[in-house]
Amino acid sequence: MSAHNPSAMGATGQPAPAVPIYVAVCSLVIILALVLGVGLAVNQVLRHLVQTAPFCVAVVLGFRRSRAAYWVALPLFLFWLVLMALIWAYLLDISHIVNGHFSPIEISMTIVVGVAGILGIASLARSKSSLSLATKLGLFVAFLAIQLVCLRISFLPSIAHR
Repeated sequence: MSAHNPSAMGATGQPAPAVPIYVAVCSLVIILALVLGVGLAVNQVLRHLVQTAPFCVAVVLGFRRSRAAYWVALPLFLFWLVLMALIWAYLLDISHIVNGHFSPIEISMTIVVGVAGILGIASLARSKSSLSLATKLGLFVAFLAIQLVCLRISFLPSIAHR
């Protein structure tokens, strides 16, 4: 980052944090993997658009270098990482919490989503946030709830069968 590039500088004249960009990229990778990878493969693009809608907020905040991006994305990364782990537990016949038939492309996308989630979560180590604990907790809980609602909506017949 250079002093000649004002977009690379924060409001205080210090270099803008890179963590929100990592969050945005990891979020975008998850959206693309689920919508274009899985959604197109199983003809359920709308369902996967609904499921990944909360990540759009993380992408926008991340590319705007908002310090809130991480706390918006963290519950989403965790949610999808747990879901991918449950799919693998099923595939390895360890658990049947999640079940179904998974095509090779869907299985491949679980790896992409899992890695992007892990990298997004790991970006916390580089995060310095001036947000209050209450704000962080509020964002985390709100976006976990939003993700759960979006998942539930995606199973409604009008969306699931389009």
